[in-house]
Amino acid sequence: MSFGIYVGGILLVIGGLIYAAAILHAPIPWIVVGALIALGLGILMAVKATRQKDPLP
Repeated sequence: MSFGIYVGGILLVIGGLIYAAAILHAPIPWIVVGALIALGLGILMAVKATRQKDPLP
């Protein structure tokens, strides 16, 4: 799968979590912190899943 598909899915999930937190009246700073952590972890997982193997010498 491509990196773009992973990032698109991550953004969709984060958007849903932000919406749910807003409905539950979570404080805005906590929503931002949670979204940034989720985005960072999601990008790390996407890079790990889509990176190509190093060629053998």
